[in-house]
This record gives sequence, C-alpha cells and structure tokens, in this order.
Amino acid sequence: MRGAGTGTGGAAVAVAMSLLLLLLSRSPPAAAGDGRKSDSRLVSEQFSQAPQKLAFYNWYGSARLFHFRVPPDTVLLHWLLQVTRGSGPTCNNVETTVYFRYGAPPVINPLGTSFANNTSVQPSFLLRMLQDNASVNVSYPAPGDWFVAAHLPPSSHKIEVKDFIPTCAYIFQPDMLVVRVVEMSILEPDVPLPLVLLSQPSYLKVFVPKHTQELRLELQGCVSNGSLGCPVHLTVGSATLPGNFQKVLTCSHPTTACRLLLPSPPWERWLQVTVKSLAGPRVLVTFSAVAALTACRPWTVNLQRLLQSSPNQSSNASTGPPPLSPNTQDLDQSGEAGSGTFCFRSFPILREDMDVVSVRFRPLDRASVLVQSDMPSVMKLHLNTGMDSGGSLSISVSVNQTVIASNISVVACVTAGSPFLSFNTSLNCTTAFFQGYPLSLSASSPTANLSIPYPETDNWYLSLQVLCPERPEECMQASVLVETTLYLVPCLNDCGPYGQCLLLRRHGYLYAGCSCRAGWRGWSCTDNSTAQTLAQQKVATLLLTLSNLMFLAPIAISVHRCLLVEASVYAYTMFFSTFYHACDQPGDAVLCILNYDTLQYCDFLGSGVSIWVTVLCMARLKASLKYVLFILGALIFAMSLQLDRRAAWNTMGPCLFAIVVMVTMWVYRCGRRRHCYPPSWQRWVFYLLPGLSMAALALTIYVSMMTSENYYYTHSIWHMLLAGSAAFLLPPREQHAEPWACAQKLTCHYEICKNHRDELYTVT
Repeated sequence: MRGAGTGTGGAAVAVAMSLLLLLLSRSPPAAAGDGRKSDSRLVSEQFSQAPQKLAFYNWYGSARLFHFRVPPDTVLLHWLLQVTRGSGPTCNNVETTVYFRYGAPPVINPLGTSFANNTSVQPSFLLRMLQDNASVNVSYPAPGDWFVAAHLPPSSHKIEVKDFIPTCAYIFQPDMLVVRVVEMSILEPDVPLPLVLLSQPSYLKVFVPKHTQELRLELQGCVSNGSLGCPVHLTVGSATLPGNFQKVLTCSHPTTACRLLLPSPPWERWLQVTVKSLAGPRVLVTFSAVAALTACRPWTVNLQRLLQSSPNQSSNASTGPPPLSPNTQDLDQSGEAGSGTFCFRSFPILREDMDVVSVRFRPLDRASVLVQSDMPSVMKLHLNTGMDSGGSLSISVSVNQTVIASNISVVACVTAGSPFLSFNTSLNCTTAFFQGYPLSLSASSPTANLSIPYPETDNWYLSLQVLCPERPEECMQASVLVETTLYLVPCLNDCGPYGQCLLLRRHGYLYAGCSCRAGWRGWSCTDNSTAQTLAQQKVATLLLTLSNLMFLAPIAISVHRCLLVEASVYAYTMFFSTFYHACDQPGDAVLCILNYDTLQYCDFLGSGVSIWVTVLCMARLKASLKYVLFILGALIFAMSLQLDRRAAWNTMGPCLFAIVVMVTMWVYRCGRRRHCYPPSWQRWVFYLLPGLSMAALALTIYVSMMTSENYYYTHSIWHMLLAGSAAFLLPPREQHAEPWACAQKLTCHYEICKNHRDELYTVT
C-alpha cells in the first residue's frame, strides 16, 4: 500500500513529517544497558492513499473506504486524519465520522437501524471529527489488513439536481505512520532467554505452531538491584479494533510467580511480547523469559471408514454411531502430532469458490459431521485469502429432532485464529485473543443460525461437542450427526425482496453492500420501521404513471392546430415516462416492458425534447428552419444524455438556447410591427401567463422541493405541470388554417387547395 496515492499538498506532507519526527522522539525505548537516548532498533515508515470525496450517509456505499496494511513487528501506529473542504458559501463545518477496524471493513450503523435475526455485530470503533485534523494512536497493532471508513452525517433525503445548485466538496485523506522494531528477540519454546531491563522495554516474539492447545509464558529468576522481585509489566498480543484482547500482566510481588496462561492461542503466527520495567529509570532488573507450549494431536477423520460405518448407525442419538477411536492411521500427517494426546476431531473441509466474494464450504464427501462427547469436532474454514472479508459468513447447523435425546445438547463455537476446545456446561466460547460466537442445538431447538458481516481475514473454526448439562455420565456413548451449511455470500439473503446487493470496489479490494428501497432499511434491508405498505406502493405507482395522461391535452391541441411533429414528441414522452415510472418502483408494484436503463434514457430524452419543441414552436419560425432545429436539438439531447444523464445543464443548456431564439424572434416582430408580440392581450392573460406560471412552478418543484419521501407526489405534480404548460404555451393555429385540417388530410383522398390571395379554389 505504500505509495498508493498522493497527499493533499505540501502542507499535509510537512505536517506528516513533523508528526513522524515527534513519534520517533517519543517512541518506545530500546533494551536497557545501551546508554543511548534513542533506540536504534526502531524505524519509521509512512503510508498514504489518494484522498476521496466524502458523501452524506445514506447506505454503506456512501462511506469512503481505505485499505492499509500494517507491517509486522509494529509497536506504534499513528493515524493522521485530514478533511479539506471547499471555499464556497455552502461549505459549512460538518461532522465527519471515521471508523477503524482490523481484518475487515468496519460494520457501521449510523442510522440506528436493526440487523437481521441471528446476525452478530461488534460495536465499531469510531472518531467524530469537528475539526479539519485529528489523530489516533494504536500501540502494538496487529499486523495485516486495517480498514478506515469515513462519511458525513446522514443525508437529508433531498433529491438534488446535479450541477444546478453549487455544493461543497469535503475531501478526506488518512495517512498511516508506523514505528516498528527491526531487531526483535525470538523466544523459543522451553528455552530460557536471559533479559536485562533498565529504562527501555524489551521486545520479544514467539511463534505459535499449529495444534497448540495452551501457551504458558513465565518470567524466572527475577532480580531487581540484587534483591528478589520482578517489578515488570508484561503485554502479550497485538491490539485490534474495535475489540482489544491483549493480555496484560503486572508482576510486583517477590514471592508470586510471574506466569501467564493463554488457552487456544492463534495458530501459525508470531505472538508479540513486550516487557517493561516498573522499578524506575535507574534500577536494573534481570530475569529469564520462558515460553512453554502444550500441543495436542488432531484426529483427522478417515472419511472412507466413516462412510462405511454410516449405514449401520442407529437412529438414537444416545446409542447412535459407534464412537470413533483414534488410531495411528487417522493422524494428521501435516500437524505436529508426535507428542501429546488427542484433543479434537478434525473434519477436512472443501472450499469451493463460486463467484466474487462467494464461497461454499462443505465436508469432503459428506453433508453431516459426527459430533461426540469425548472431544470436539472441528472444521476449518479458509477465509485468509485477503478477498473474503468483503462478504458475510453464513453458518447454519441442525440436527434431526427425532433422533436427539431430550437430555442431550450440542454446543458449537465459531472462532477465528484457533478453535475453541474447552467445552463445559458453561460455554464462554473465548480463546486467548478472540471472543467467539456460541451456538446451541437441542431437541427443542434443532437448528441454529449465525451471520457474521465482514468476517476478519483469518482461518475460522467451527467447533462442536455433545454435552449433557444435567447428567454428564449419560453422554459417554452419545453421538449426533449434525448437518452444516457454511457459505460466504456477498449479501445476507441477497438483501431480501426490497434490496439490491451491489459490489463495491476500492482499488483492487472488493466488498458488497445492500441498497434498500420502498422504505426498508438496515444492513440487509430487513428493518421495516419505515417501510411502505403494498397499498402505498400501488398508490405511488398509479400517481407517477397516470399523471402522464395529462400529455393527452397537448397532444390533442397539437393535432387540432396541425402541429403533428410536436404531437408525436408529446406522445413519445407520455409513453416512455409512463412505463419508466412503472418500472422504477422500488416494491412489488413493478412493470418493465424494456430494460430499465433504456426506459430511463427514453424518458429523460422525451422530457428534454418536449421542452425544446414547445419553445421553438412558440418562436413561430419558418417551417424548414423549425424542423431543422427540431432534428438538431434531438441529436444534441441524445448526445448530452449519453454523456451524463443527470447533469442539469445537459438539459437546461439546449432549452436556454431555444428560449433565446424565441425571445429574439418576438423582439424582431415587435420592432417590425411597432407593437407588442403576441399582439392580443387575451393571449397573454389566458394562455402565456398561466403557461409560464405552470412552467416556473414545475421548475421550482423539480429543483428544490423533491425528496425521497415526497417524490411520488411532487414528481407527479411535475408531470402534470409540464404537460399543462405545454398545452397553454403552444401557439394558435394559422389565421386561415381550418381546425383539424391535418387530421382531415389523413382520411380524405381529395385535397382542396386555397389561394388566399386570389380567393380561387381548385380541385385536384
């Protein structure tokens, strides 16, 4: 991620470098005895990304996501946050909310909506910025992926016309400054490591191999200034956000052993240990650090043997499938199983990638997992590719209600990093550095579901075991087959019937979010507190579609006055606006006769061209010039809407040009005839002023009054005002033209030609 973007300018770089020097001057010191004020073991690095324009929050896509990667052996992480706003009159000081999370994008809920059932969400770590600059420090951060998300306050739901009213741009950029250790002592298992502390801490790390059941850290032989005692502060593990499960141990009593036990530590990773002296700046503390690992042998189930025994299994859970006894042929060849006892039964899991952020996990050649009481059954879910954290982990476990005894329960625990292996009657589902997600199955509750939005990048484990809370002795021979359904999906339940699952991207990282409609809200569009009923949806659809029937008035007037091109344009607009809004509805009352994008394009095109032909028709140009401008205007509208369909000036620009042409022609006629044009006051009072008033009101509603709540009513009024203004503003027919003359020509085979100058009629 280093060098992935640029800063906000020279000032930002200068501030970042100043803070970097400040961090170095205050960075954690080195081991005692070196006699130097600075620590040569520490180096600093800076990471930056291109800034992004913030948006007012409406759904998860409104938040701007930044993806950083913290290097290993980092002892200090400093976030420098900067918000730059424009200089326009609309640029007020607004609050910016920034979220931080390790391992996956933060799960946020600024609107306070409810989550779907069985969805487990941890509170987000957030910072509210009222100033342009802020900073966040994290000591001993976990290495790997870190995500920062930022947004402005929730939107006002006002529908703004793009580029019509100036808006303020808020630019957000986070910079990441890290201080890491380049010389870190390695603590080998069962090998004492002599250490000396004076005023600077010691940085250690120990590797936790696979299948480690327990890690014990102990400080032995502590001596402080020649006397017994161990005044040290021990910090084990790395900090993560939003939760922090670092283990802290303070050793001060001279007779008490300084020891820390860590059950189920994270497998296959380095564990950071920091030791600081509490004896003062000039007191020498010596000791030896010892790390002891307790390993257990996993028993990988022999699938062929298990399948052969399946047909002979009994249907009673208490006397069900024969217990699987460990043997040398069942040992996991890849694990450290040379010593120790069996502590869990491992089921091989097949990972099947189906699509982007879409994975299915299933046991090899089986749909069920055998769970017994002697040891946990563990399934490993590989979610460590770096691209799996942008979806939702869906876990469903169930048992056959008819074959499980009433006194038997199956408990499960979902954890990351290492499996939970210490099942008992009080299930806490907590490993050394992770708070897991407990599940329970019984005869009264045979199914349990769990959904985890944006799971952390790691190896996840599902552990199951049979327990008998009332009489443990009855579980000695109990075996239960548990059905498992394990998926990683982009969106839970595909956002339901009132939501759309959208795939979002930040550089090369992909993640998904739900965009809700019809008043539904929430992470998975399951919050119906503001949802529209089916009757409301039907009323909205009828308002938006039937309001277009107002265009029948300008169509009839155009045909009556022999304006067939204008009538065709109004008919086109009425047709596509009706079916576009029938297809644009968010709920169940939807009808799409064509592709949605096609209908929207035709609706926008028809609206713009309707205004164009109406204004040019009012100019009373020569027929040849008028039709040339009609065609050119339609082509210009088609091009501009293809460039940007929602830009205001793409429609208003050609319309303003048409108004200039109309005003020019009216002024020309006023000067030529030496009186006002149009000359009749009735034309002004009964036609032009009502038509212009309706057009002005329609423009006001369209620009400043539409919101997502009143859209169905205000936009319907816009339809009626637009059609009504066209009916009033269309010019009268020619003085000597007969009403419905064009319609008569369509049905009559004879044409009566009239010479207005000679008053002669001929039949041809």
